[in-house]
Amino acid sequence: MRALYDSKSKTIDDRGMKALLSQQARVQSWLDVEAALAQAQAEHGIIPASAATNIAASCHIDKIDLAEMERLLREIGHGFVPVIKVLVKACDSESGKYVHYGVTTQNIQQTAQLYLAKQFDALMQGFVSDILRNLARMASDHQSTIMAGRTHGKHALPITWGYKAAVWIDELLSAQQRMQEAEKRVFTVMMGGAVGAFHATGETGRLVQASVAQKLGMHSMPIPSRHSRVYRTEYISNLCLLATTLHKIAEEVYQTSGEEFAEVSEAFTKGTVGSSTMPQKVNPKLAKGIIANAQKLYSVMTSCLYVSPRPFEADSSAYFIFDANIQESMELMAEIVMRAEELTRTLVINTDRMRQNVQLTHGLINSEKIMMQLVERLGKDAAHERVYHLAMRSTHEGIPYANVLREDPLIRQHFSDAEIDSLLDPAHYIGLCAEIAQETAVRVWEKNNR
Repeated sequence: MRALYDSKSKTIDDRGMKALLSQQARVQSWLDVEAALAQAQAEHGIIPASAATNIAASCHIDKIDLAEMERLLREIGHGFVPVIKVLVKACDSESGKYVHYGVTTQNIQQTAQLYLAKQFDALMQGFVSDILRNLARMASDHQSTIMAGRTHGKHALPITWGYKAAVWIDELLSAQQRMQEAEKRVFTVMMGGAVGAFHATGETGRLVQASVAQKLGMHSMPIPSRHSRVYRTEYISNLCLLATTLHKIAEEVYQTSGEEFAEVSEAFTKGTVGSSTMPQKVNPKLAKGIIANAQKLYSVMTSCLYVSPRPFEADSSAYFIFDANIQESMELMAEIVMRAEELTRTLVINTDRMRQNVQLTHGLINSEKIMMQLVERLGKDAAHERVYHLAMRSTHEGIPYANVLREDPLIRQHFSDAEIDSLLDPAHYIGLCAEIAQETAVRVWEKNNR
C-alpha cells in the first residue's frame, strides 16, 4: 500500500473507499467489464446471445480459479492473459470462444480502473459534502469571531474565523465543480482495440463501446486511443487541487494549534498519547496525516506529466505508471478526506486566544483604518507615509500606539480619545468578513438542502 498510515487509518470509517482499492475489487472490476462487453457485443450481433449470457454468469470472482490465475501469471509473464484463460475455463466450451473478443488488455484494465474510480469518487464526494457542511456551520457560528489576519506570517488586518472557513468552502465548491465537469472526460469506456480505431469490430464497435458505457454508468471515449493520457492526468490533477485545500486547512490547524498561537486544536480523546518520551505531548494527528498524504499525492502528478507524451499509439511504460498512479492517488485521497471530515467536524476553536492574539500589537493591526480616515484630508500617499512613521515610532520606541496617535497634531485635531480607541478596536475593522462568511455558509446549505 502506498499511502501513509497511522492509528487514525484504523479508527476512522472509510465508508467503503478502501474496499474498492483491494486486489479482489480490481479483479472483479475486470470481470465486470468483460461481462458488459460480452452483453453489448451480443446486443449488436457480434457474438451469440447465449455466449454473452454464459460469459456474464461466469464473471464473478468466486467462479474463477484465482490460484491458477496466479500460476499462469508467473508462467506466462503477462498481466492479463491469465485472467482471460481462467475466465474461458469458467465458461462452457462454446461461450469461452468469445471471451475478450475484439479488444486488447488495456481496453479492459483501463476501463475497469476508471469504473472503480467512478465508484470511489462517489464515496469521496460524500466526504467532501460532509466537510463542506462542517465548514458551513463553522463559518456561520464564527462569522464574527475576531482574529488576526496574517500575510507573510505577520499580522495584517483583523478578520474572522468564519471568513477563513468561507475561503476554504469556496475552494472546495470549485473543486467539486471541476470534478463534476470532468466526469464525462475521465470516467470513460475505451473499447477501440489495440490502437483505438476499431480494427476488429468496425463501425459496430463504436455502438458496442457506447453500450458498455451505458451498462457501467460511464461515458464513451470519443476516440478510444491508448495514447490519450491527458484525461487521466486531469483526474489526478483534480484530486491534487482538492487535496490542496484540505492540506491548507490542515496546515492552519498544525501551525495555530502550537502553544505560541493556541487558536485552534484537534479534539482530545482521553488516553491519547503523543510521545513515547514526552508525557505532556498532544500532537495534531489528523492534520499531520492530511499534510503528509497530500504532499505525497503532489509527487504523483509530476510523473503523470513526464510520461504523458510517450510516443506512438501505446506504450506499456506509460501504462504501468498511470495504472499505479491512479491507484496510489485514490489510496492517498482516501486517507486525506476521511481525516479532513473528522478534523472539520471536531475542531476546537479558542475564541479567547484569538482575541488575545489580535491585540498583541495594541492596535497596530488597524493602521490601515487610521490611514483611510486621513486619506480625504491628505491623499493616499501622504496619509500612508504619516501613519507609517507613527506606527514605526510605536514599534521601535515601545510607546503604546494609542498614545502616539494622540500626540499627533492632525489626528488630535480630528479625533477624540474615545474615537481613537474605537479606531483601534479590531472588531470595528473586519470589512465584509461576517457577511462573506454567512453568505458562503448559505451557498453550502442551498446546494445540500441543509
